[in-house]
Amino acid sequence: MPVGFIHKVVNFLVNKQCLTMGKIIIREAVASDLEELMVFEQGVLQAERPFDNTLKDDTYYYNLPEMIAAPHIQLLVAVQEGRLIGSGYARIETAKHFLKYRQFAYLGFMYVPPAHRGKGVNKLIIDALAQWAVTKGVTELRLEVYVGNAPAIKAYEKAGFSKLLVEMRLGLGEND
Repeated sequence: MPVGFIHKVVNFLVNKQCLTMGKIIIREAVASDLEELMVFEQGVLQAERPFDNTLKDDTYYYNLPEMIAAPHIQLLVAVQEGRLIGSGYARIETAKHFLKYRQFAYLGFMYVPPAHRGKGVNKLIIDALAQWAVTKGVTELRLEVYVGNAPAIKAYEKAGFSKLLVEMRLGLGEND
């Protein structure tokens, strides 16, 4: 298949903001998704809490309305039979001056409820975010995952990511 044809198909799909695989649709998040996205956010926190004792008990990670509206962020959801079954975002960031690329897309809020895992939902979202990043001139994707979160690491490696850096900490306060 000619490369030009493939680029036209990818551009068509990205411009439509919708990718499908079977009955799973990947689309941009909208304000009416906020309630379910807040549930997903708590799912992310619940999954990550065993790996990080520094997380507050009653907290959140994201300003979801801002993420939906921001031009440098692409917040996507996976939908099956009218229900949200996954989420993820890409945020364009400036790279450190010593890296070979000027910008990268940071991926986060990668969440699929347990009942929908193993269906390739995470990979569909990552692929759509990567396509969006390419349209913005970005050639590098980055994400963070807790070192003890083996299922997430496996999913990201399956999607093509490789381990790069381990962030370490030493708590010096009474909360550690």
